[in-house]
Amino acid sequence: MIQVTESAVQQLRSLLAAQPAKAGKGLRVQVVKGGCSGMQYEMSLDRRQDGDAVVQREEVEFFVDPESAGFLRDATLDFAGGLTGAGFRIVNPNAARTCGCGTSFEPAPSA
Repeated sequence: MIQVTESAVQQLRSLLAAQPAKAGKGLRVQVVKGGCSGMQYEMSLDRRQDGDAVVQREEVEFFVDPESAGFLRDATLDFAGGLTGAGFRIVNPNAARTCGCGTSFEPAPSA
């Protein structure tokens, strides 16, 4: 399952604070075809769907659909702040190579 850093948890808490109360949302982390390396990460605020793997930390939830779970096995979700390039980042041991922007990757043969 995907690992989530404290920084990612705090950022999600901040994003959810701007949502209506009782919205029941968390951060969906998924892998889809596309990007310059063949597969790319997508993230969005969403509700839990049937079949999702759920990582719950400090009252916030991260959702991974079954199709993405294999590509994200043992990956780490982090959030990096700063003046440039702030955002969620995934460190993925299942990637054979990544593109320069860090949002797409080529999966390793066993992924």
